[in-house]
Amino acid sequence: MSSGITITQFIIEEQRRIPGASGEFTLLLNDLVSATKVIANAVNKGALAGVLGAAGSSNVQGEDQKKLDVISNDVMIESTNWSGHLAAMASEEMDEILPIPAEYPKGKYLLLFDPLDGSSNIDVNISVGTIFSILKAPEGKSAATTEDFLQPGTQQVCAGYALYGPSTMLVITSGHGVNGFTLDRNVGEYYLTHPNMQVPDDTQEFAINASNARFWEAPVKRYVDECLAGKEGPRAKDFNMRWVASMVAEVHRILTRGGIFMYPRDTKDPSKAGKLRLMYEANPMSFIVEQAGGVCSTGRERIMTLPPSGLHQRVPVILGSKNEVDKVVQYHKDMD
Repeated sequence: MSSGITITQFIIEEQRRIPGASGEFTLLLNDLVSATKVIANAVNKGALAGVLGAAGSSNVQGEDQKKLDVISNDVMIESTNWSGHLAAMASEEMDEILPIPAEYPKGKYLLLFDPLDGSSNIDVNISVGTIFSILKAPEGKSAATTEDFLQPGTQQVCAGYALYGPSTMLVITSGHGVNGFTLDRNVGEYYLTHPNMQVPDDTQEFAINASNARFWEAPVKRYVDECLAGKEGPRAKDFNMRWVASMVAEVHRILTRGGIFMYPRDTKDPSKAGKLRLMYEANPMSFIVEQAGGVCSTGRERIMTLPPSGLHQRVPVILGSKNEVDKVVQYHKDMD
């Protein structure tokens, strides 16, 4: 039998520390907690439930959707659109924002989410996850617009991710540190198992898709070459390289043991400034990593201060242990 602080208890205790809190934010988080449990169940069943494989459709990015992409997106919508806590929502899988249906009350928050990050891993049974970000909706408006969502990452009220791996975990921040919760499947409840998560300043582990090496800019090539040179190179220590192709899994590893994750700008597709989406991936993960003591950058500027230009804007991402990210940023300064 599990014991300890449940995520519901934790959220309520956090609410009590805020003078005048209405409880609306707490209830919205509870809706998201419920959604992750439903998605975790679908991911866990996999082929037994017939949810593996392609959906036969593409998202706004032109990427082929998996069945679980579509299922997860529907779960996130159905878990949050009726409760009266949201003014609107936006998903990586949808072209435009989704207003709250007219029959439901409107709330004061905006929700952005990547319903199933790393979905290319689904069919090979490797960890995937859900990423979300919560913003405040502008006051005094009868209907939310796309422009209302285009707030810099520093304006986030909360960010989090669910990791569907050997165990299901939920990691959240509301600007007061980072806490991780593990789902006890026997009772259907998340318990606090990783309080006050911290990213070590130093690391000997980096994560990057090495197949893109020929497209990297000079600062990234320099950094990776120095890591690969090991003890005999300028860094005078051996590094390990990792690549899961699931941002949730990569960030979770960094939160638990340190490291640096890079999906930098490259020349593979000059029309794209980066691979990852600012609003659905880069901003929420940056909020989490910074709250845990890490650093997040495009290589040239802090991610969370970037002014968004569109719902599906892409950006370079370099995040993780402070001293390593600072070194990559310095290499960009040296070579620009």
